[in-house]
Amino acid sequence: MHEQPILCVRNLNKQFGGGCQDCRETSTRKLERNYCSTCGTVYACQDISLELFPGEILGIVGESGSGKSTMMQCLYFDEPVTSGDAYIHDVELEGQNVFNLSSQKKRYIRNHKYGMVYQNPVKGLKMNFSTIGNIAEKQIAAGNRNVTTMERTGSELLENVHIPLFRAKEEPRNFSGGMQQRVQIAKALSNNPPILFLDEVTTGLDLSVQANVLDLIKRIQRESGISMIVVSHDLAVIRMLADRTIVMLNGAIIEQGLTDQIMEDPQHAYTQRLVYSLL
Repeated sequence: MHEQPILCVRNLNKQFGGGCQDCRETSTRKLERNYCSTCGTVYACQDISLELFPGEILGIVGESGSGKSTMMQCLYFDEPVTSGDAYIHDVELEGQNVFNLSSQKKRYIRNHKYGMVYQNPVKGLKMNFSTIGNIAEKQIAAGNRNVTTMERTGSELLENVHIPLFRAKEEPRNFSGGMQQRVQIAKALSNNPPILFLDEVTTGLDLSVQANVLDLIKRIQRESGISMIVVSHDLAVIRMLADRTIVMLNGAIIEQGLTDQIMEDPQHAYTQRLVYSLL
């Protein structure tokens, strides 16, 4: 790929705790997995660098506790980073480390440049709002005030994610898990963001429902050309969706490459175990 990445992350670090003499220095850090047993600091993300290209689906795979969801929360500004840089290739934001921007600017990015679909729909939806109201909320946050336009966009998006329009006024708490995820996807797409984050979106869903959600994600990507980062502990999900894959373990990237390449010739022992468990 010769084009410029739409998102470039450099040396993202996120720790929970202040650190001590045993763990503060990266080169001499003594950790059990990513935890310092002396002071209890957790190094959730250690020096994460990645690039996301236009129209690409980048998969992040790793077991529970590997840091992949924390990384996602940092990128979406749900969690402050300990250190690191992130740049969005965009006229208004060119050359600005988005982690250092004001909370107002970060809100602007969340409302216009990013979409987020959480593992738990409760985080992404207001369960006592109507479904179409949830989608409108995201549009209002981005400054849209035209009710007719919002209703039309909301209806189109619900049709797009296969939610029957006669249920548009219903609250998402009445919906199944798979339907709630589809409403979240519609909401995340309501401002045509160039970048979509999907965090463990099929976890806890029945296999047939999982397949529907994955098909939907593939179709949206194909039709809109949106760039996506997809986080999962399930390599089968990543294999179906991702062009390139990053493997994380204990807060660090241990392997990355084209998804096919990682599936066919995994280098790291942990990746090999992941791949062979699929076969």
